[in-house]
Amino acid sequence: MSSGSHAGRFSSAATRTRETRNTLWLIVLLALVLRLIVVGFLYPERLNPDRDYWRFGGEVGRVARSLVQGKGFSSPMFADTGPTAWLTPIYPSLLALVFKLFGVFTKASAICILSLNSLFSALTCLPVFFMARRSFGETTAWRAAWAWAFFPYGIYFAADFIWPTALSTLLLPLAFLSALALDESSRKWAWARCGLITGIAALCDPIVMTALSPVGIWMCYRAYRRKWNWAQLALGAALAFVIVVSPWFVRNYFTFHKVVPFRGNLGLELYSGNSDDTSRWAKGDAQPSHSEKEWQEYVQLGEMRYMQHKREQALGFISGHKKLFLWVSLRRAAYMWTNFWSLDPDYLREEPFELPAIFLNTGLSALALWGLWTGRRTVGAGIAPYALALFFFPVVYYATHPEDYFRRPMDPIFVVLGVYAVTAWLQRRRLVTR
Repeated sequence: MSSGSHAGRFSSAATRTRETRNTLWLIVLLALVLRLIVVGFLYPERLNPDRDYWRFGGEVGRVARSLVQGKGFSSPMFADTGPTAWLTPIYPSLLALVFKLFGVFTKASAICILSLNSLFSALTCLPVFFMARRSFGETTAWRAAWAWAFFPYGIYFAADFIWPTALSTLLLPLAFLSALALDESSRKWAWARCGLITGIAALCDPIVMTALSPVGIWMCYRAYRRKWNWAQLALGAALAFVIVVSPWFVRNYFTFHKVVPFRGNLGLELYSGNSDDTSRWAKGDAQPSHSEKEWQEYVQLGEMRYMQHKREQALGFISGHKKLFLWVSLRRAAYMWTNFWSLDPDYLREEPFELPAIFLNTGLSALALWGLWTGRRTVGAGIAPYALALFFFPVVYYATHPEDYFRRPMDPIFVVLGVYAVTAWLQRRRLVTR
């Protein structure tokens, strides 16, 4: 074969790579512009001074203010209550930097942090494209990237919600993509990189571990089947993860004199979701931010003792109401997949967007499950990481309580699977009609 032929192929591949890169950045840019337009309409809601600017990030906003004031990672509510492990450190620290530059609870800070959220959401087009291309091909990848650019939840929660959600929704698919790459690599660096990204994602929102942990175990099994040195590779990934998260663990241990792995509020989450009032998915007066009684108890006991007391109360209730707990857990599971809780008129008045949300979430879940079923026949074992992430991610919420934004970090995987299901169906139809 002539050198000219080699050069032509190289030039053609380079051109395709450049075109792919340019088109991807165009999609990201369009996604960002769309989100920033929505920010322009929604940011004033975050400037309401009621309850000490509570709508400006809730607990995140108060911790960020404490950091800026030199009081450390502390005081997630309405007064100086001392150190906290209510949240993991990455997003509150990011918001603190914004406050440092543009002022605490100011218009400029609201626009800045919501613009950053919009950037995180727009950049999510990239891992969506690459994991879809790796698993399902070029056509699915392009359609998935465009679908994410216009995905309603991707737009709304980035442009309106001051919380780690948008950043977690970028980091989880990035970690998932790095885990998918392990199926083809026995290089120690690839496994360590996966552990590194997973650690960063966990310090943004530890719920990502419910999806990424079973995927990591699956990749270890695949390495074992290939007769790679799976134990050494897994140890490298685990060590990288530990290096990233251990400073936060050490801080919590020396601050609270007990092991607090990521967040210390699991007891409160159990307490919020388990009571004899099932009109909503969580008790409205269970949180110190919404109940004077709970707030006073939080101040009196301190955070660690308060969370322990809530845990004891929740477990006591569950122990005495096992059948109710099982029934409500089933309802919570249904909510995580469909967004359906109740059609009671009082509930719907409080949740005016519930019916469209039920339609969107149920439809996307059905498409994602269809994508899993289709992938089982077409990509074989390659579909397993998607199934593991999809089914394990919401399990914690079945026992505690759901919220509409809790599912959002998994939305990119739902979108990829849903787009793949439709793409595969269209391709089959095209073959049949020929």
